[in-house]
Amino acid sequence: MYSFESQIRVRYGETDAMGVVYYGVYPLYYETGRTEMMRHLGFTYRKMEDMGIIMPVISLNCRYRKPARYDDLLTIRTMVKEMPETRIVFDYEIYNEDAALVNEGNTTLVFIEKDKGRPVKIPGFLKAVLEPCFNSDCS
Repeated sequence: MYSFESQIRVRYGETDAMGVVYYGVYPLYYETGRTEMMRHLGFTYRKMEDMGIIMPVISLNCRYRKPARYDDLLTIRTMVKEMPETRIVFDYEIYNEDAALVNEGNTTLVFIEKDKGRPVKIPGFLKAVLEPCFNSDCS
């Protein structure tokens, strides 16, 4: 398993009239988590696209546990629990400053060859970085 944590502070525009994070914002927090995880691994989406690979989201699940509020500092724990093949599943847990779980979910993305629009296996450069994490703990 590979796990990575990033943080984001809730901005005013992400909240509803009650000062609670609007439900539709959480997928953006998930994107922040996986983008920062990929960056930490040495790859950006831009770099992957330049190499001819795109990664569209094909599934999204989201579960709301507690409200997050304006100005909360949230920790996004992003995990890859299984070695990817043609798809990669990212699991997310979002915690507030009191370490209370406010949200959890997952997204499934598929590796697509940009020019042909067809699924492909995990790119070798990404496999090489992730594979050791499934033989030992890389958290």
